[in-house]
Amino acid sequence: MVCKNCQERPVIKLTNSNIYLCKNCFIKYFEKKVKKTISDYKLIEKNDNIIIATSGGKDSTSLLYLLKKILKGRKDIKIIAIAIDEGIHNYRDKSLEFLKIFCQEHEVELKIFSYKEEFGKSLDEILKTYKGIPCSICGVLRRYLLNKKSKELKATKLATGHNLDDEAQSIVMNYFKNNIKISARLGPITGIKKDEKFIPRIKPLYFLTEKEVTAYAFLKGFMDKFNECPNSPYSYRGQIRDMLNDFEAKYPGTKHSIIMSFLELLPVLKENYRNNLHAINYCVSCSEPCSQKECKTCKYIKTVIKL
Repeated sequence: MVCKNCQERPVIKLTNSNIYLCKNCFIKYFEKKVKKTISDYKLIEKNDNIIIATSGGKDSTSLLYLLKKILKGRKDIKIIAIAIDEGIHNYRDKSLEFLKIFCQEHEVELKIFSYKEEFGKSLDEILKTYKGIPCSICGVLRRYLLNKKSKELKATKLATGHNLDDEAQSIVMNYFKNNIKISARLGPITGIKKDEKFIPRIKPLYFLTEKEVTAYAFLKGFMDKFNECPNSPYSYRGQIRDMLNDFEAKYPGTKHSIIMSFLELLPVLKENYRNNLHAINYCVSCSEPCSQKECKTCKYIKTVIKL
C-alpha cells in the first residue's frame, strides 16, 4: 500500500474513496476540502466578524488553526475565539489551559465565559440537584451562551467544529425523535429564517469525518491525546454515535450517504418550514429568540439552577 499521489508510505485510508494518502498529501487534501466547503456554501463573506467556538478539542482546534491560516492577510475579516467553561472538574480546566497556550502561539484573541459567572453555578454544581441527562441541560446552556456572547461581540458568523459524523448523528437523532423541523436548521450553514438576534452558524469541517479530523490534529502536532467529556457516555447522542459507527464498520460510507441524502432534501425542508413559520418568538424573560413563550435556558434557571 502506497500513497495514491506520490507513492510514499500512507498514514490514512479515506473511507469513502478507498484511497491511501501519506502525511503531506492528506494534509493538503484536508485543507483543500475545508476551503472548498467555505467557497461552495459561501460560509465566509467580505467584512465578516467571525466568532470561533472553541473548546481545546480536536475539532475546534483544527478549525481555529485553519481559519487563521486561510484568512491570513484578509484585513476585512476579524476572528475571535470564544470558549465556554462549563465547570467540569478535571476535564474542561485542562482543555482550557491548552487552548490559552494555543491561541497565544497563533495570535488569536480568546475570550472565556463560564456557567458559574453567567448562571451562578458550574455544571458540576448543577448536576448535584439535576437528575436528568447531563448533556440535555449542558447543551441548552452552552448554545445559549455561544449565541448571546457572539451577539455581544458583534459577530456576523459563529463558526463551529462540527464534522460529518456530528451532522449524521444529528440527522438520525432528529428523525428518531420526530424532530424534522429541527433538521431544517442543519447543514453547512444553519437557520431557516434570518433574525438579528440569532447569529448564523457555519461548519467548515462539514464534509470531513471524525477520523479525518483526528488524524489532521495529530499530524499537525496540536496535541498528543484527546479527552472525552465524562458526561458523554450518558447521552442519547453517544448511543446514536455508537450505532452509526457499527454501521460504518460493516457498511463503509454509511455516514457520507446520510449526509448526501439529507442535503438533497434540505432545500425542500427549508422552504416548507420557512413558508409555514410564523414570527420568531422572543423569550419573555431574557428576550433571546426561542420557539416558545419562554426559552429553555430561563426555564432551567428557574426550575433547576436557582434551587
